[in-house]
Amino acid sequence: MNTAGMVPFVKWAGGKRQMLDQLAIRMPKEYGAYYEPFVGGGALALHLEPGRVFLNDINRELIHTYTEIRDHVDTLLVLLDTMDKVTCTKEYYYEMRSRYNEKLRLKDYDAEMAALFIYLNKHCFNGLYRVNTKGQFNVPWNQKQLVRSMDMENMKRISAFLKSVTLTCQDFEAAMKDAKKGDFVYFDSPYAPLNPSSFDSYTKEGFAEEEHRRLAELFRRLAEKGVFCMLTNHNTELIRELYEGFLIEEIDVRRAINSDPKKRTGKEVIIRSYGEALPDTGTEA
Repeated sequence: MNTAGMVPFVKWAGGKRQMLDQLAIRMPKEYGAYYEPFVGGGALALHLEPGRVFLNDINRELIHTYTEIRDHVDTLLVLLDTMDKVTCTKEYYYEMRSRYNEKLRLKDYDAEMAALFIYLNKHCFNGLYRVNTKGQFNVPWNQKQLVRSMDMENMKRISAFLKSVTLTCQDFEAAMKDAKKGDFVYFDSPYAPLNPSSFDSYTKEGFAEEEHRRLAELFRRLAEKGVFCMLTNHNTELIRELYEGFLIEEIDVRRAINSDPKKRTGKEVIIRSYGEALPDTGTEA
């Protein structure tokens, strides 16, 4: 494990960079394979650089970008550098967004699509990834003209790391089918809404309450098999109900991706199927 670690190449909703220390000290001392069925930005995996790694996400464009970084990083870096040489005006941003959406429409999954994916992430509002009912990326510009889309050395390190990683794009349950006793899985699952009545907005992303219940059942099955399981989510009544009986620790977090600054602090929970509670869980991550 390299303690210096790498950093995510994208900003992702629910990203765990600020929680890395809290997560790392709760890792099992030893484990077999490392699994993340909701990889997102992959902050923990990139920080830890474990040996046998299985990363999955249901977002096809995200996994395609991971694959391009692994297989064609030099081409990707040239494309991003070329894009970055142009001042990001409003017009240029929307031109790049239109080009990306055209590639989505044509299902043209190549290095340029991955470059556009990263570029838009760094130049869109709050690093959100959101599509409309037609499947088009529709996040507006962040109004920042001079933002670098990538750190070249970090990208090269990620590329080297990913060469020994198994990448998949499938349902979270399917992604865990080979996990066995002694393996470790980190579930950076989609957030349960703080207000239970707002679940409707989550169904568009395919993660309604029934999905949270299915995930909790998977967590229990894996734990019973002897798989080390760790999960993070909002500190809500539903989450505490679903994971009753497991070790649940509350921590303070900053939610930088929330559009309302007043809602950028809150409570999250780290849930484990192993280990003991730590005394410093009340500090801000």
